[in-house]
Amino acid sequence: MVDFEWYRSFISIYKHNSVSEAARTRMMTQPAMSQHLAALEAEVGESLFTRAHRKMIPTERGKTLYTQVVPLIEALEEATQSLKTNALASLPVLRIGSAYEFFRENIAPHIDRYQMRIIAYLGVASKLLEWLLEEKVDIIIMSQKLAAPGIEYIPYMQEEFAVVAPPDYVEPSFSDKESFEAWLCSQPWISYDLDLPIIRRFWREHFQKRPQTHPTHVVPDLHSVLKAIEHGAGISLIPTFMLNDHLFRNKVKIMYPSYTVHNDLYMAYQMKNRNSPQLKTWIETQKKTV
Repeated sequence: MVDFEWYRSFISIYKHNSVSEAARTRMMTQPAMSQHLAALEAEVGESLFTRAHRKMIPTERGKTLYTQVVPLIEALEEATQSLKTNALASLPVLRIGSAYEFFRENIAPHIDRYQMRIIAYLGVASKLLEWLLEEKVDIIIMSQKLAAPGIEYIPYMQEEFAVVAPPDYVEPSFSDKESFEAWLCSQPWISYDLDLPIIRRFWREHFQKRPQTHPTHVVPDLHSVLKAIEHGAGISLIPTFMLNDHLFRNKVKIMYPSYTVHNDLYMAYQMKNRNSPQLKTWIETQKKTV
């Protein structure tokens, strides 16, 4: 029985006059492409190409087969693509809003498990809530419970922020908190905001005051902060969910692991949509992954 893939390989060789180029185009190895052609020629009972130096020249039988097969293969591929498109269109749609870093690290890697079409909107908390109120999104994930009519918040998870530094950063010992705080204030801090939002939280929790320091560098997002740390630009507070690969590759290190700060994250949606099947399915799936 002729394999459909043999015909696809034959057509590719015919178009490119080359086994190696056809293999590259179809993302196959050259031996696998040659096996497809040999199997088809054995089935047909004739050579389909004349092998010249670095060129495959179709025989008369090859030319005839090409004109017969191409319309059929193209029609079959169009029908297959149409089936895929129809199946995709039948999937329920869920529009999710979250912070960029959270979506990239915690949602995007698992997007195939949801059995629905995910459309992501990424931004800061105030923007996420605005999108939810305008019904541009179905559900948002955020670390603030901002008051808004008709919005329901449910607890989701905690994110932990740790002090992160380049791997060769010196980590002194201190006998008292005052000395530790003074040392922290003297370090080059990198922040994603001039107001030092998470750094202020860290200082309030561990030193019961505002930080007496200013950021050396301010960059637009936490991935940029982490990249700057990797290259020795300073230290910062980074969510631990972003660090696994970087720690494994010894690109950064966590300093003073007992000094962390936590954010409570919530899922929020319009109360009128709380019984939406795709919303309920997604929430239950997320709870199982925490």
